[in-house]
Amino acid sequence: MLIPFTPLVVVLLAVVAQALFAAGLLWVAPANRVPNRFLALLMGCIGLWLLDGFFRVANIYGQNANWYFAPIYYSFAFGPLLYFYVRSLINHDFRWRPRYWWHFGPVLGQAALYGWLRLQPYETRLWFWAQVHRPYTYRLEFIGTWFSLVLYLGLSWHLLRQYQRWLPDNFSETSRLRLQWLRVLLAAVGVVSLQWLLEVVLREFFGVYYQYDYSTELLGIVLFLIGVVGLRQADMRAVHFAPEADAPSKFLPHTSSPTPAAEAAAGAEPAVSPTPAPAVDASVLTRIQQALEEERLYLNPTLTLAELAAHTGLPPRLISYTINAGLGQSFNDLVNGYRVAEVKRRLALPDAQRLTLLGIALESGFNSKTTFNRIFKQFTGVAPRDWQAT
Repeated sequence: MLIPFTPLVVVLLAVVAQALFAAGLLWVAPANRVPNRFLALLMGCIGLWLLDGFFRVANIYGQNANWYFAPIYYSFAFGPLLYFYVRSLINHDFRWRPRYWWHFGPVLGQAALYGWLRLQPYETRLWFWAQVHRPYTYRLEFIGTWFSLVLYLGLSWHLLRQYQRWLPDNFSETSRLRLQWLRVLLAAVGVVSLQWLLEVVLREFFGVYYQYDYSTELLGIVLFLIGVVGLRQADMRAVHFAPEADAPSKFLPHTSSPTPAAEAAAGAEPAVSPTPAPAVDASVLTRIQQALEEERLYLNPTLTLAELAAHTGLPPRLISYTINAGLGQSFNDLVNGYRVAEVKRRLALPDAQRLTLLGIALESGFNSKTTFNRIFKQFTGVAPRDWQAT
């Protein structure tokens, strides 16, 4: 069998090999086993789908028709696996339930069909191709894959947006938890979906096959991105976002940027609203302020709402509500306001030159230079170096 090693053939082969290798690493990764295995399965399914493209452009089908109907088509799993990866990544309490199997009903039927065809003699497969697959099941598979991908992409995007709104109310350090790379990945899948739709229109209404098909190449790019960022995120810190149980998010005001109370961190001490909203328990607010101002919990670089709740003995939902309704801030803004104020206090001391600016930031509760620069400028409007120079 002769394989023309054109640039496209080489790239497809390399991407498939990289995908299967990365999927194997993710499958055996000791941390985050559930999301990593969903991602490994997604990479495997996309890699096998791209293998069909490799067989086509390398003319393997033309040289040996027995390769037709190889059991490598699991495209109905793309959408569900992507969704369950996102769902399990942002909630490490996620557990597989038998009721989830219906999401994978189409791909199980797809696998059963190709598995059965593979066991049939060549004459049967040839008849099936001409009489059933080309006029019916091939179209159903191609259009159905697009529909499934768009549906689960929408669900994944919605879930990620909910998570990113929830994050500031529960974590004081979010730089490694925001999953901005996942937004990019979902956007890339959206581009693939648009290209797939174009191919559906060309095939169904104009009878044009493969002439403007770039979904295979785009899927290859997505697969490469998954391999790179998936391995980097394989040991992501555990989070426990469960939108169905997150009642406070349904009635608490949400603020995505520093409010006037947060911006008051430019002063010597973080400002606190002098008269809390009527629905806020003043004693609860006082206990929260005591934990942060007197006990200085903000010096913990990874302080979470759950840790503050454990320290104060107050329910997390009550703390979250009190901070949102009483101070008009998120948990993240409140804690970082204290950290910024601590940095400015330290810079005003006579011995401020004893440590570098980064050293002061680390001792004030920040855990990285990037996070410190971003948060400080968010609260003060100027970069730390510029503030120090004034």
